[in-house]
Amino acid sequence: MRVLKFHQTGSLDDLRVEDASLPTPDSGEVLVQVKAAAINPSDIKNVQGKMHETSVPRIPGRDFAGVIVEGSEKLVGQPVFGSGGNLGFGRDGSHAEYVTVPETAVVPLPKNLSFEQAAAMGVACITAWAALVNAAQIKSGETALILGTRGAVGSAAARIAHHLGARVIGTSLRASDIPAPDLLPVEHWIDLQSVDLATGVRKLTNGRGADVVLDVVGGGMFEKCLSALAWRGRQVAIASSPEPRVNFNLVDFYHNESRLFGVDSLKLSFEETAEILRQLTPGIESGIFPPPRVEIFSLEEGPRLYRDMAESKTKVKPILVPSAKAA
Repeated sequence: MRVLKFHQTGSLDDLRVEDASLPTPDSGEVLVQVKAAAINPSDIKNVQGKMHETSVPRIPGRDFAGVIVEGSEKLVGQPVFGSGGNLGFGRDGSHAEYVTVPETAVVPLPKNLSFEQAAAMGVACITAWAALVNAAQIKSGETALILGTRGAVGSAAARIAHHLGARVIGTSLRASDIPAPDLLPVEHWIDLQSVDLATGVRKLTNGRGADVVLDVVGGGMFEKCLSALAWRGRQVAIASSPEPRVNFNLVDFYHNESRLFGVDSLKLSFEETAEILRQLTPGIESGIFPPPRVEIFSLEEGPRLYRDMAESKTKVKPILVPSAKAA
C-alpha cells in the first residue's frame, strides 16, 4: 500500500510517499480502508518533532473515514470514521491506504456526510467538546467566551456551547474579520484591535464576566482571559504558541476562586474519542454541527500540503484521498 512516512523528526523534508506492507489487525482491532484522512496542524508539528509522544519511523495522520475490511464479522463492510488515541504518534496513522485501530475506536459514518466531510470532523470537534463539556462542564444559561472563534476549534466550540444552551461571546482580531451573523451562533463579538478583552466581556455581562473561557491562544492572551472570568469561572487552555510561559496575578486568581484546566486531545484514549464522536453524531446529522469546507488531494500531494499548511497557504481543510487524482 502507499503511505506517507517519516523516518526521523525535525524537518518536513523527511516526509515522503512510500510503499509499505498492508498492516495486520491484532485481536480486538479492525483494518480500515481509508477513504479520506484530514491533515491537522498537529500532524505538521508531529513531523517537525514538536510532539514528544512520537516514535519513528511513523505514518502520521489522526483523523480518518473509511470502510472496515477486516475484523469482527459484524463490523466488516461498515462505513466508519474515527480519530484519537496515539494514532499517528505512537502507532501508524491514517495518511495511508489502510490503517489498523481498536474496534472501540470506530464510529458509524454520519448519514449525511461523505467520507471526506466526516474525516474533517475529528480533532477540532473532539478538542472543543473535551474542553467545554468534559473539562469545564459548561451548563445551559452560562456565558462562554471563545477565543479564536473563527478557527477550526473555536467555531466548533461556539456551536457546541450554543447547542448546550450557553450564551457565546466571540473574539476577532479586527472588526473586518467578524463573519456574517448566520455563519456562527455567536451573540456578541469583541474586536480585540479596539477593545480590551476583559473590559469588553464585563460590559456585555453587566460586570459579571464569563463563566467559561476557552483559550486557544495562550501566551499574552492567557492573563487577559483570566481577567475576563466571572467568580468561580473556568478557563480551559489548549495551546500556547509560540511562548509557552505565561504570567498572571495569583492573588487575583485565588480571590476570584478561578478554575484552570488544561486539555490535550492527544491524551484522550480511542474509547474516549469515540464516545465524543458518538455524542456529536446526532448534532452532525441534524446539521447543528456542519462539516468545514474541504478540498480533496491525492496521497502523493501530501508532502506539499504539509509544507503549505506550515506556511499558512491553505484556505480550507485539506483531505487526503488515496484514490483521488492529484489536485
